[in-house]
Amino acid sequence: MARTTRRTALKAGAAAAAALMGLTACSPGSDSDSGTTLKVAYQKTDSFTALDTMFQSAKKDFEAAHPGVTVDLQPIQGNDEDYGTKLALALRSPATAPDVFYEDTFKVRSDVDAGYLLKLDSHLDQWEGWDAFEDAAKAAGKADDGGTYAVPLGTDTRVIWYNKKVFAAAGISVPWQPKSWEDILTAARTIKAQGPDIIPFNMYAGKGPGEGTVMQGFYELLYGTGTGLYDDDTGKWVVGSAGFQDSLAFLKTLYDEDLAVSPAEALDGNVWKKVFGEWFPKGRLGGTVEGSYAPSFWQEGGSYEWPGYAQDMGVAPFPTRDGAAPGAVSMSGGWTLAVGAGTKDPDLAFEFLATALNMENSLAFTLASSQIAVRKDVAAHPDYQAANPFVGDVSAVVPVTRYRPATSDYPRISAAVQEATEAVITGARTPAEAAAGYDAAVEQIVGVENIVRK
Repeated sequence: MARTTRRTALKAGAAAAAALMGLTACSPGSDSDSGTTLKVAYQKTDSFTALDTMFQSAKKDFEAAHPGVTVDLQPIQGNDEDYGTKLALALRSPATAPDVFYEDTFKVRSDVDAGYLLKLDSHLDQWEGWDAFEDAAKAAGKADDGGTYAVPLGTDTRVIWYNKKVFAAAGISVPWQPKSWEDILTAARTIKAQGPDIIPFNMYAGKGPGEGTVMQGFYELLYGTGTGLYDDDTGKWVVGSAGFQDSLAFLKTLYDEDLAVSPAEALDGNVWKKVFGEWFPKGRLGGTVEGSYAPSFWQEGGSYEWPGYAQDMGVAPFPTRDGAAPGAVSMSGGWTLAVGAGTKDPDLAFEFLATALNMENSLAFTLASSQIAVRKDVAAHPDYQAANPFVGDVSAVVPVTRYRPATSDYPRISAAVQEATEAVITGARTPAEAAAGYDAAVEQIVGVENIVRK
């Protein structure tokens, strides 16, 4: 899901244990019988294999060019949160820390602060491929000291994906473009009137979907009110905003009127599998807020191949609350590759990273995962331009997209937002109570001196 997307639910304790067992196979840069070994840690699930394919290709090329060097690929099974838990556990010890690893953009700064990432500036200065990356994308790997600690793999946007057949059957004209939150509710209520077998409009909520809750839902609402999580001008976290409470109130309406999935289904970390693999293909879901990567699940070779998706699905930007400028909002995230600060051979580790992210491998990964390209040469490639029918639609919202605050406090703030949404959709708290709980949590996390009331 937040890439949201690739989720296999595991218990946290099992995740930690698996991390220790799976990542102690060899320490970073350790010598094996045949020479040097580089360990590469990354995420892999049944529905996300594009990264594994890319690394397999890079391993083959790299080992051929470096006789005596072994690239030990260490795929970690689990959703985004489980992967983060396992990786964090591995990074704590030099004995288990990988040389190269897959890093979520929103964790870069916190992991830099923890001393886990190698500063890459001197290596990037000598890498011709770095010039091919978009300047905006390069910022994803920067830390507070201005240095670059990670290289972007790709980025994404969020839009409303809707089933045109479901909308047409309900008498809603397509293409559909809501101009306000009320337009979304009106469409959902119209679809609900067709019968109980169709879910009108899904928005992820609660702690189960993790970062998917905030990236594919709540933040589109929040930023559409004209406020946000963080005040860049003051460098402080925003609390007490009417927009936060209004966003929770929208979710309450959606769930209270049975326009979304049931709360029990919403709290299932694997609910996204039903969205992509069952509800949309079978015409049981009207719309959802999801990422630009959605076609990767449906296209040939995807986890949920659906030949008719290009004809049946439509895309619409998510509107601001009342249609105020700029009229729509999106969220962008993305993942990077980083080099471990404790690697015994930083030059060799970076060279593998550069091999994995060369033009050929980047193009193949971007196509397979329906990413928005971060390399200019990939973006201009004919294969990318013709990747799927929605490339233009999901790229069109880049001018109105937002990014998560790239601070070390963010992961805990995100968890507090997820908790607030869960309290509302389950009826445990009113929007006002949940918003107040969030404000208190933020103050406890960052301190009263680092909050601003709006």
